Amino acid sequence: MDRETFGEALDAADRAAPVPVWPNRLAPARPVGEHVGMAGSTGARLPLQGGLPPGAALTGAVLEIACDESGFSGTNLLDPATPVIVHASVDLSRDEAADLIRTLRSGFRFSPDEVKSRQFLRRREAAEAVEWFLSALRGRAHVHLVDKEFFLATRVVDLLLAQPSYAAGTRLAGDRRPAATALHRAGRAAGPDWAVFLAAVVEMLRTKRRDRADDRSVARFFAARDALRRHVGDARAGAVLDALDPARVAAVQARLYAGDRTIPPPLEPLLPALAETVLHWSAGRRRVLVIHDEQSALTEDRLRRLQAALAAGDPAHPSPLAGLVMTDSRDDPRVQAADLLAGVARRMPRTPGDGPLRPLLSPPAGPDPNAVGVPTEQEPA
Repeated sequence: MDRETFGEALDAADRAAPVPVWPNRLAPARPVGEHVGMAGSTGARLPLQGGLPPGAALTGAVLEIACDESGFSGTNLLDPATPVIVHASVDLSRDEAADLIRTLRSGFRFSPDEVKSRQFLRRREAAEAVEWFLSALRGRAHVHLVDKEFFLATRVVDLLLAQPSYAAGTRLAGDRRPAATALHRAGRAAGPDWAVFLAAVVEMLRTKRRDRADDRSVARFFAARDALRRHVGDARAGAVLDALDPARVAAVQARLYAGDRTIPPPLEPLLPALAETVLHWSAGRRRVLVIHDEQSALTEDRLRRLQAALAAGDPAHPSPLAGLVMTDSRDDPRVQAADLLAGVARRMPRTPGDGPLRPLLSPPAGPDPNAVGVPTEQEPA
């Protein structure tokens, strides 16, 4: 849907909308540095953290997108309540995004600041509104799904068997995906020992706030590996498990303990998800400037390393990541739209073909009609 058609669709929906039960407008943007607290009191906002300022002069074709995530759970990647993290992005203008949010707010008692997916999907009219919302965003939005269990399988291959790199977990390291896929499939078929193995991976790679004097997490990891190996018959998955070397794994953990910043944060799926988002919008033709809701994982140092890793994929051209600017979603309707899309995508039940969500997924689902397969970050269900 082109911009003109999109605008006409919004206008038509706005005219057809019932009289809203809440003022049909976005709250006026507040000055950065202030927020309205309880009972209308005013307090100071904390400064936005992280981000990667773009260069003084961006040359060539640059696309500005707005992003947000849903399902972020820190290093708790095995939380059954949030098995998937979704990174969503839109290339709407501020006016287009404001019109979209205003139309969705019509008839709903939403906060004057933001429309949230949890509230949105509880409404009786949610199914029809979601279908309209996703249809209106077709061609103007992108959704990247990360199955956290499969992400841990990629960590085993990318960080413990190969040289750790910020390209890990992205299409730039796609030659390692078959091994991770085989490990994930065989592990899930192996029964309870798979869950024990994944828990051992997380424990070993979570190096913050740990008493290192009696750290036997590497030994427990290999005990879990050995127990899992007894139930794995697949040759490729077995080869992955057999190739794990105690000395090499201990060396990687020691580098993490020492604060080696050349190793990407091992339990942080948001960075490779952001990389995939940038590569999608760049399409090898343009640079991408990201406007992102504040996210503590996106520090300047990490983003610079990710920027360099993306540039290495095509040394003849500058990095597709032009920069990343943090914002407060309350101040930017584009980020509100991305936040709503991420929440809707995470909470929608996985259905054959994924219905109206499918055109926004990248890459498209595989041959399994029940899959939402993203080869870099997700395995077919």
